[in-house]
Amino acid sequence: MQTRELGRSGIEASVVGLGTWVTGGWMWGGSEESDGIAAIRAALDSGITLIDTAPIYGFGRSEEILGRAIEGRRDEVVLATKCGMTWQDERSSQGLRGGDKFFDTDDEHPGEGDREVFKHLRPDSVRDELERSLARLRTDRIDLYQTHWQESTTAIEDTMACLLELKAAGKVRAIGCSNVTDDELRAYDAAGRADVDQDKYSMLDRGPDETRLGLCRELGVSFLAYSPLALGLLTGKVKPDATFPSGDLRSRRERFSAENLTRVQSMLDELRPIAERLGLTLAQLAIAWTVSRPGLTHALVGARTPDQARANARAGERLLDEGEAAEITAIVDRHRDGIV
Repeated sequence: MQTRELGRSGIEASVVGLGTWVTGGWMWGGSEESDGIAAIRAALDSGITLIDTAPIYGFGRSEEILGRAIEGRRDEVVLATKCGMTWQDERSSQGLRGGDKFFDTDDEHPGEGDREVFKHLRPDSVRDELERSLARLRTDRIDLYQTHWQESTTAIEDTMACLLELKAAGKVRAIGCSNVTDDELRAYDAAGRADVDQDKYSMLDRGPDETRLGLCRELGVSFLAYSPLALGLLTGKVKPDATFPSGDLRSRRERFSAENLTRVQSMLDELRPIAERLGLTLAQLAIAWTVSRPGLTHALVGARTPDQARANARAGERLLDEGEAAEITAIVDRHRDGIV
């Protein structure tokens, strides 16, 4: 497994990390705790050290499951979690006000239900969130602490000052931000030192190519790609007639319409011979291509099962050369305009 430093933190992390959104079940049609624990342990056994989670993933459930899974193996893990998304139950227990209303939800469906979710990065909220995360994760420190979504009511300088205090106290080792604009990333870095920028990136989601990846190289910030398999679309296993349960976010995405799935299938059909030649699955090819992009340092990939975790890890062992990466990019470029 290849490793790369997280920004300028001195922390080395596997280029392929495990993302645990699916572990919490929320927006993924549910999940089994035993499967999540087995997948996490298989990832560690396969050389993955970077594991990323967030309190909002299952409203604490993902962190709780991860905490149980890594008990006794904490020192093997570069543990990443986030702050800045609070929900009604936690806000009322803290007596919090402020932040930006994000959406309503229930235990399965964003946009439905009576549980309010806010983007909130006020220092007192961040401190409280950290303590809750430490308890759920059964640890005394977070290796990478990231602001999950940005909001309009708290200055980045105030949030960053709080994060730097937590770092000085030894509760946080490196600081990152997620879902930011270029200007917000510059503001985080100017207010202290940002080590990581996490954002969506895949063969189908390449907005960061325009300016972000170059900015990360300029600032010495690592870029962590989430959803590099486009919610499973790039695995080749989602056929045009695929259906999803109502609690699965893919059931409502135009990207998963039969028409769009057919277009994606055409692209994957061209990529399949390359994957076979390199001894990779389509999913592994997509992951390996992602971490070959200039300025993109790590890819966070979800896994429901131990087999999926082991397969994802193998993608971190195969470094594409420039010719291989260019061949793949040419095919992706030819198809991307017709795909949602």
